[in-house]
Amino acid sequence: MPVRSTLLAALALSLIASAAPAADLTAGMQQGSPKLKSIGPITFAPQSILLIGDPQGSSIVAVATEDKSSGSPSEKLSVEKLDEKIAALLGTTPKGILINDMAVNPETGNTFFSVSRGTGPDATPVVVRLDSAGKLAEQKLEDVKFSRAQLPNAPTEDKKRQEVTTDLQFTGGQIIVAGLSNEEFASQLRVLDFPFKEAAGGTGVEIYHGAHGKLETHSPVRTLAVFDISGEPNVLAAYTCTPLVKFPLSDLKPGAKVRGTTIAELGNRNRPLDMIVYNKGGKDYLLMANSSRGVMKVDVATIDKTDGITDRISGTAGLPYDTIGDLKGVTQLDKLDKDHALVLKQTEAGSLNLEAIELP
Repeated sequence: MPVRSTLLAALALSLIASAAPAADLTAGMQQGSPKLKSIGPITFAPQSILLIGDPQGSSIVAVATEDKSSGSPSEKLSVEKLDEKIAALLGTTPKGILINDMAVNPETGNTFFSVSRGTGPDATPVVVRLDSAGKLAEQKLEDVKFSRAQLPNAPTEDKKRQEVTTDLQFTGGQIIVAGLSNEEFASQLRVLDFPFKEAAGGTGVEIYHGAHGKLETHSPVRTLAVFDISGEPNVLAAYTCTPLVKFPLSDLKPGAKVRGTTIAELGNRNRPLDMIVYNKGGKDYLLMANSSRGVMKVDVATIDKTDGITDRISGTAGLPYDTIGDLKGVTQLDKLDKDHALVLKQTEAGSLNLEAIELP
């Protein structure tokens, strides 16, 4: 075949491939109820598939929500006393629920909440949906398409079992799961292929905690994000007290033991709650909510040149950051669009308000 004809044929095949519909990620899922034992962190995979961490069940469950857009996502979305409204929807009081996590569906702009109705091991797992117009509804978890990945080597102690899944993110056809195992390096980062195959063992992760002046392997990652550094995806992981650590995604192999690079120490007596990465004005930033140190905007411009903290430090060190003074009481955050985030804020009176903000 002449070269010109070969090139034209190759181009035609390329155009056909690019025009082909994406594979149905729900193919192979079963129909029924996932029967969650508990509910923790949540995030979205493509095609409006909600990924749910079930710590008591030591599993990750994927649910096809069939979520549809109810209009353009609104940067003006604001819901006061969201906890009261969710409690009323579930027939209880704000003291009778716990909002564990929230995730914006990037395909519809609707927001989903991971909610425990009740307390302790008998709490009922619930998913609540808030559309872009501010209407609340319970997301059904019966007679749905779902699949499950059982996590091996989960701890059996009740307290540690609650931290089998502390956070999760979807990236490039894979789910990054943070949490604890029963292994020597108890802190684990697991990489699961999606749609699910058999879940292999995770990667035992070790960090140098500058504020403590020692290596640690038992403290779980509290919140994480995935960020490209020099063209390679990395997991940015935040821990209690607050070391910020990077792990190249390519290093996270089943059964491996990996030491991360501590790129910042952001202050002790603090627990990171949630974080996102975003671009503004051509620069990349990390936005992190904390239990006692407010919302931090971390400048990651020099992250690829950071050697890491390997000696004991006092105070803060590493990547520079600013504290966003007008964002107080933030317990959850997620990106709404490229310019806005949703934040769940606790007021001085104790109620929870949801508000869309411009990314700082």
